[in-house]
Amino acid sequence: MFASFDIAASGLTAQRLRLDVIANNLANAETTRTADGGPYVRQLVVFAPREVAPFSYFLGAAAAAQAPGHGVRVEGIVLDPSPPRRVYQPGHPDADEAGYVLYPNVNVVKEMVDMISASRAYEANAAAFNAAKGMALKALELGRR
Repeated sequence: MFASFDIAASGLTAQRLRLDVIANNLANAETTRTADGGPYVRQLVVFAPREVAPFSYFLGAAAAAQAPGHGVRVEGIVLDPSPPRRVYQPGHPDADEAGYVLYPNVNVVKEMVDMISASRAYEANAAAFNAAKGMALKALELGRR
């Protein structure tokens, strides 16, 4: 019964981190100089399935082959390999000798679409958690009668 809470909670945690990374990308969309040198580089969150299961799922060969989902975990945060944008701004302090400035590879429209997607996924996980909670409460009511 508690596995559904755990799965939904893992989704909530993962989507919350994704929202934080997207917000960081948006906040640095115009950052042309970082401590590492060069423009800010867009970050992406990589998810992976969790490999956690109760011992009972691994007792039988058939159960191990058809183990249910166990939620999601964050595999890591990686840098987007796409190149930075080159903008001609000869008066900018970070302009090269040709007058071009390297801006982050952050596309604000794409980040907003990703933010909406992460927000909807967060809401879906919250709804799944609430549905599981409602079913658990109804099951407890059955035992009272």
